[in-house]
Amino acid sequence: MFEELGNRLDVVLGKFRQRGVITEPMIRDGLREVRRVLLEADVNYKVTRQFLERVQARALGEQVIKSVSPGQQIVKIVHDELASLLGEGPATLEWASTVPTVILVVGLQGSGKTTTVAKLAKRFAGEGRAPLLAACDLYRPAAVDQLATLGEQVGVPVHRGVSGEDPVAVANAAVEVARRDGRTVLIVDTAGRLQIDEPMMDELRRLKADLAPQEILLVADAMTGQDAVRVAEEFHQRIGLTGLVLSKLDGDARGGAVLSIAHVTGVPVKFVGTGERLDGLEAFHPERMASRIMGMGAVA
Repeated sequence: MFEELGNRLDVVLGKFRQRGVITEPMIRDGLREVRRVLLEADVNYKVTRQFLERVQARALGEQVIKSVSPGQQIVKIVHDELASLLGEGPATLEWASTVPTVILVVGLQGSGKTTTVAKLAKRFAGEGRAPLLAACDLYRPAAVDQLATLGEQVGVPVHRGVSGEDPVAVANAAVEVARRDGRTVLIVDTAGRLQIDEPMMDELRRLKADLAPQEILLVADAMTGQDAVRVAEEFHQRIGLTGLVLSKLDGDARGGAVLSIAHVTGVPVKFVGTGERLDGLEAFHPERMASRIMGMGAVA
């Protein structure tokens, strides 16, 4: 992930690093190249424009141009603004004052939602918490079976609904099971569709109203680029998200969704998923991601 974007940024920013003297025309020309690189990486047009406006405003400052190493200063500005674009510090989860903490996981079919639910469970169990999974995607029988299998693999129990049951009733029953069994985190796998439709949103609104979840996490497929951004915008407008999980990050060569989604939606990225392994889930750190994009040693 990000190898191509990082390499191309490194070529452009390398021109700054090689110069002992930087002029305003050099900065403007260099940032035009950065603009092209970002747009070709499928970064949202408005996000790219606003990002470069901030970089240019800082880079044209007299203290940068007249500094001992102006090129390296500009590289650092790009890094810092990338980190700001990605989010304001590492995102955290909200935990309930009384158990269980309820986490509603939503997303379109094929986004990696059910696998992400299992990855979250494995992560929380490794932190010493006691998760319970609720299989509430009852329109697709294979989804319930898939979650049951994944729960067994990560050693976390699954409260299962059956086809025809009301998902809200199943979720409410799971809350009672969690309380009875001392399960501190309830992760609810909700129904997905191939595209957003009103019945799915109505069901999610009912789940939100009944469960009052501490977190509503959308799993978005990073490989779908700006489609992932549009999906996140619509989910947030309709039900109100608290966080994003970007799945399949290892398969996205361009990275546009990662650089756009938090800024466009105003919703923080909390986790990123890499690969099919059930331990392939990382907490999202904007600063580290910016450094990863720009490559090791790119920033002083």
